[in-house]
Amino acid sequence: MKSFVWFVVGIAAGFAVAHQVNKTSQGKQFFDELDRKAHDFGAAVSEGYRKREAELRSAIDQAEETIADLS
Repeated sequence: MKSFVWFVVGIAAGFAVAHQVNKTSQGKQFFDELDRKAHDFGAAVSEGYRKREAELRSAIDQAEETIADLS
């Protein structure tokens, strides 16, 4: 329980510090860049997921055609 309390205190302190840093121009720039990088990463993961899903659907379609030809 003691570890959980310290965990919550650490999160609260982190948010408080981040809020104060975000008020400065350098902090605002840092968080804007961090947000952009996180967005780019999410977009790359999403694009990779869609590409892989298309590859797997294509492989399934080919397998179904092959099975149908064998029947």
